[in-house]
Amino acid sequence: MSTLERTRCRARAHPLALDAALAAGVLVCMAASSVIDPHADHAATWGVRTPNPLSLTLMVLGAAALVLRRRAPIPVLAATVAVSLVELVSSDPRGPVVMCAVVALYTVASATDRPTAWRLGLLTMTLLTAVAMLAGPLPWYTQENLGIFAWTGMAAAAGDAVRSRRAFVHAIRERAERAERTREEEARRRVAEERLRIARDLHDVVAHHIALVNVQAGVAAHVMDKRPDQAKEALAHVREASRSALNELRATVGLLRQSGDPEAPTEPAPGLHRLDELADTFRNAGLPVEVAGADHGTALPAAVDLAAYRVIQEALTNVQKHAGPAAKAEVSVVRVGPNVEVTVLDNGPGQDEGPQDGGGHGLLGMRERVTALGGTCTAGPRYGGGFRVHAILPVNNRTPATGDSA
Repeated sequence: MSTLERTRCRARAHPLALDAALAAGVLVCMAASSVIDPHADHAATWGVRTPNPLSLTLMVLGAAALVLRRRAPIPVLAATVAVSLVELVSSDPRGPVVMCAVVALYTVASATDRPTAWRLGLLTMTLLTAVAMLAGPLPWYTQENLGIFAWTGMAAAAGDAVRSRRAFVHAIRERAERAERTREEEARRRVAEERLRIARDLHDVVAHHIALVNVQAGVAAHVMDKRPDQAKEALAHVREASRSALNELRATVGLLRQSGDPEAPTEPAPGLHRLDELADTFRNAGLPVEVAGADHGTALPAAVDLAAYRVIQEALTNVQKHAGPAAKAEVSVVRVGPNVEVTVLDNGPGQDEGPQDGGGHGLLGMRERVTALGGTCTAGPRYGGGFRVHAILPVNNRTPATGDSA
């Protein structure tokens, strides 16, 4: 910190001491000016005169009032104008008492609003100049009278300019602070959205494959002694599901790597082109899945393609976990106008199906995915038994799909 900045900091910390020093300086200037006689009969130099005791008293009073100029600027202006008027009317030769009124007017103009500053400035200029010209001992056209008008006008203008600059700097600082707060809030919002997206993707990957592993492991344990060949087949499905889970987890975690990382995976995100493969994994786990009306010929945006795949994956996982051993599932993906409609039906036990209270976040994650793309997602029991998941995804959505892949 420079010496000037340290001085400014001390001045802001002790404003009364600064005003007292300013008042002392003004008093010294007024006293020095009062002993100089510019009208002396010398060829090249000014003369010296004895100050009027009344003028010295008025100087002290005016300077003392300036000590309180920050705390009460308008009363201080009134007091300094009053002592200046007394000086202008009564003293001959005239002392520079009006200097304290000039300082007080500058303070008023810099501390108040513009209308107040200009009203008081015009009133002070008019009153002091008129009294000096009309009631003073000197002729109205003397340089001293015109100087009063000029100095009071410059004090009002300078104070208004300082106030305007101070307001401008404050507005810039406030705007910068507001922009910084906005950036921080936006960064926090983006972090929260990214954490939610990562949690949703991890849930979709882990819940699906772990559910299949759980089912196949249960089958293997059940038939291990009596039918070892079927147990081996179930364990093979466990291994396949585990490998798929690891691959998708590796792909998801790879997206968190820095850009340009050579180890980041380049495998495309899953989509409806893998729907048959997804259905086969559930069939291998013992869940009959029928894919009806799958619209393979439609080119979908990457975000919509991924969301449709994840909705089907989560819905089938819920069927596998909650619908019971005799349940069957039916999947359909159709293009209806500007939208793609995804429907997953099953014939499970109806009201008892689906995530129970305190369960996972699968249905919530499905709705979040679809809503983020401007679509709708409904899920609930079917009339007569079973469960239905229905999602409508707009193909030409305007929602950016930044990083929304697994």
